Amino acid sequence: MPQRTIAENQIATNSPIDSTIPIKEGERLDSLQRNGYVILQHPKKFCFGMDAVLLSGFVKVCVGERVMDFCTGTGILPILLSAKTQGEHFTGLEILEESADMARRSVALNRLQDKISIQTGDVKVASALFPAASFHVVTVNPPYIIARHGIPNENPAKAIARHEILCCLEDVIRESAKLLVPNGRFYMVHKPFRLTEILCEMHRYGIEPKRLRFVHPFIDKEPNMVLVEGLRGGKSRVTVEPPLVVFRGEGVYTDEVQEMYGF
Repeated sequence: MPQRTIAENQIATNSPIDSTIPIKEGERLDSLQRNGYVILQHPKKFCFGMDAVLLSGFVKVCVGERVMDFCTGTGILPILLSAKTQGEHFTGLEILEESADMARRSVALNRLQDKISIQTGDVKVASALFPAASFHVVTVNPPYIIARHGIPNENPAKAIARHEILCCLEDVIRESAKLLVPNGRFYMVHKPFRLTEILCEMHRYGIEPKRLRFVHPFIDKEPNMVLVEGLRGGKSRVTVEPPLVVFRGEGVYTDEVQEMYGF
């Protein structure tokens, strides 16, 4: 497949990026509006969405903590969290080698190799790939749709990202519980219609729900996403935070969402 350098691709950016990293045919380079960071994406395959950005604004990472991001895709969560927090190290786990390769090149573009590592692997066996209780935080933007529901996208990468084809909700929560340190935190963005299942699975595997925040497209519309925080081994007590409203008008973000995007 033909490759180009950033200079050859004539992509303008003010980022202090490594311009020797190749961009493959069909890929584009997008600004993340944070620390001058950029990310490689392929519009015909899969690009990150607002859910990833909102999750990055919900996650809390303290100084010196180690973070695991399941289903990392092209590495959007580790890159954003490295810009927004003072975590010590961020690891992304991705089953598709093509997506993992894009994530590694995005990490290299931003010169973040010492802070972020990307590993190709299956979430279902994550506890066999990493030591038990080795992360303070686990984040995940998982497939939302049960495999047998809906019509999967004809594009395999998009289908895997959206449908529970290669992993399911139980896999994600079970493996998170194994990798988290005691009192480690679990963060996920998902769909409200599966909230009962989410909370039951978390409780089943010893991750106690602690914070919920519903995301509404407009103030008068029902939520279409929910942000969830859990604590491994935590006591039973959950806080429902004020709703997060995305748009204040047609195509106009609220101030809170603009801040999350870095505008």
